[in-house]
Amino acid sequence: MSRRCELTGKAVQYGNKVSHSNRKTRTRFLPNLVQVTLLSETLERAVRLRVSAAALRSVEHRGGLDNFLVKARDAELSEGALNLKREVEKKRAEAAPEAKAA
Repeated sequence: MSRRCELTGKAVQYGNKVSHSNRKTRTRFLPNLVQVTLLSETLERAVRLRVSAAALRSVEHRGGLDNFLVKARDAELSEGALNLKREVEKKRAEAAPEAKAA
């Protein structure tokens, strides 16, 4: 399992720790990943994802998982999240004509 956020693509960064004496030591900066269960209103089910804490805030800011996925670029999303996005878009497309008819 890679250390990469499934929604934003945030991954491990490499750099230097610099001490007071200005010595450089190579280090890895790991993203703050958490395993969460998010609810999809369109699909009417729960989805388990491994996302960063920053991505959780972004999901809430955009109004839920469905809105986040629709607005996200395909290149950032993992394979599983991309499949979810396609499902959500398909379900919304099916629901749109029904809403106009009613």
